[in-house]
Amino acid sequence: MSSKIKTLIVDDSAFVRQTLSRELSKHPDIEIVGCAQDPYVARDIILEGPPIDVILLDIEMPRMDGLTFLGKLMKFKPTPVIVVSSLAKEGSDVVYEALKLGAVEAVCKPGSMYALGDLIVQLPDKIRAAKSVNLEKLLKNRECAPPSINSLSRVTTTNKVVAIGASTGGVQALEYIISNLPENFPATLVVQHMPPGFTKSMAQRLNDLSRATVKEAADGDNLTPGTVYIAPGNYHMLVRASGANLQIEIKQGPLVSGHRPSIDITFKSLASAWGKNSVGVLLTGMGADGANGLLELKKAGAWTICQDEATSVVFGMPKQAISINAHSEILPLWDIPSRLVNLLSGATNILR
Repeated sequence: MSSKIKTLIVDDSAFVRQTLSRELSKHPDIEIVGCAQDPYVARDIILEGPPIDVILLDIEMPRMDGLTFLGKLMKFKPTPVIVVSSLAKEGSDVVYEALKLGAVEAVCKPGSMYALGDLIVQLPDKIRAAKSVNLEKLLKNRECAPPSINSLSRVTTTNKVVAIGASTGGVQALEYIISNLPENFPATLVVQHMPPGFTKSMAQRLNDLSRATVKEAADGDNLTPGTVYIAPGNYHMLVRASGANLQIEIKQGPLVSGHRPSIDITFKSLASAWGKNSVGVLLTGMGADGANGLLELKKAGAWTICQDEATSVVFGMPKQAISINAHSEILPLWDIPSRLVNLLSGATNILR
């Protein structure tokens, strides 16, 4: 039996379909089983052809837009979907909606149809990651999350800092955690693997849902209690001590663990700058980014949390951190907000 990842391309551009099909077929573990110019053709391929492992889906298409198709797909035949769209580059809210509906990843289609080089390099690993996603957990987390925790106690402002890293499945996880934090919670850094532009839209949406202020981080921002800082797509986010305060540094630099922003970069800089006054949280995601950084935080005296396997859409990043003993504790997603509040409100003496 073939172990190839059966992939369907849905895009209204014949050039994109042909180019992606040709280049992805060069990988021995990926098989392009069909190309569709719109969701109606895609539907027929899904119903009549072999089982599909991963779908590459454009958003802007004739007859039916990709978002509508995605909603129907997740209802009737859930399949891992990677959104491949120019809208990802623009940071459009529809990309956020696609991830909320169950898409496992969003990548940018370049402005020029003849500049697909970077996309072609990125897609094979993303297709492999999408194949490993536990889609049942992703959809369950979206639909069955416990209600918001409205009874959390107010947190006394401290000089503590929280850093959270996430990848595949992280949008839903972050939404749950951040929307359940008090408005005066300590400054919080968030690194979510996302394309450029999207993180600004994500910050705006989280800000609407949260009591804390959520913003896309900017170079030179001073860390302020009650504010959540989202690392901008395609940039690393570091922190540096500035007197008695911390300041954000945004820079590019090389990919780390295949990512920019990299969770490891943020965690390691926080370990160096703030040490035991930090809390690190590593959530669902593919690969190992964040594991070594979480270990450095723990060695520096910080308290570190890994999301458990049962609630992780992809257990890769937390599993890697646990394997090197980078965690202080392992928690289900639903317990993380209240645990953070307890840790940072003086309810325990764990933080020194």
